Amino acid sequence: MLDSASRSGIVHMINSGVDFSTNARSLELSAKYDFISATLGLSPNTLESIKEPELDLLFRQIEENAHLAVGIGEAGLDYYHCKNAPGRKRQAEVFQRVIDLAGTLDKPLVIHSRDAEQPALDMVKHLDKVVFHCYSGSLSTMKEALDRGYYISLATNVCRSGHHQILARNVALERLLVETDSPFLSPRRGRNEPSFVLDSIRLISRIRGMEPQELAVITAENTKRIYNIRSDTQS
Repeated sequence: MLDSASRSGIVHMINSGVDFSTNARSLELSAKYDFISATLGLSPNTLESIKEPELDLLFRQIEENAHLAVGIGEAGLDYYHCKNAPGRKRQAEVFQRVIDLAGTLDKPLVIHSRDAEQPALDMVKHLDKVVFHCYSGSLSTMKEALDRGYYISLATNVCRSGHHQILARNVALERLLVETDSPFLSPRRGRNEPSFVLDSIRLISRIRGMEPQELAVITAENTKRIYNIRSDTQS
């Protein structure tokens, strides 16, 4: 998979943690490969199986290893999977802890928000560094996030979703990131992988009337800027 990404012209990847084990794995990958950076997070979809002692351990893991990561997240709200009020309340309580930690650490916060983009945005308005991972919300919420200087990351499902193509047409280029959300949301059959992000680049550039290489340079620079990744190479 890594060889395929390299052959496709991918020069840097960000691997996101969503729980204790994937945070640890992201740190391992970033230590092993200089072209992989880690973010450390806590998905709202893991909360049903996490008790308070494990939750405290996970927060300690994030705080103690934050200097090795480029961002905090994914973390946020997921109203698609969680329909009940007590579950959503706990999501918000835990998310607030992550927000506070990201602010204290002065790290970009990577937000997972599904069917909860506006509530998530309302909770982070005091932060300066925010990325809406795999954004699927409304145009109005996206505009509000952009007006606050936040970044919108579109995943490879843009290749098969009319709504996401509308978002791609309207997002400010200087705040656009692209991602695969591997192994999910493949634009092709089967498992998604990092090299498939080029499918998004080709489609979005066509939607915006640009050359793919031009869009690739812009999104690479945006990624390096928000995550403070220092590199002389571009993809």
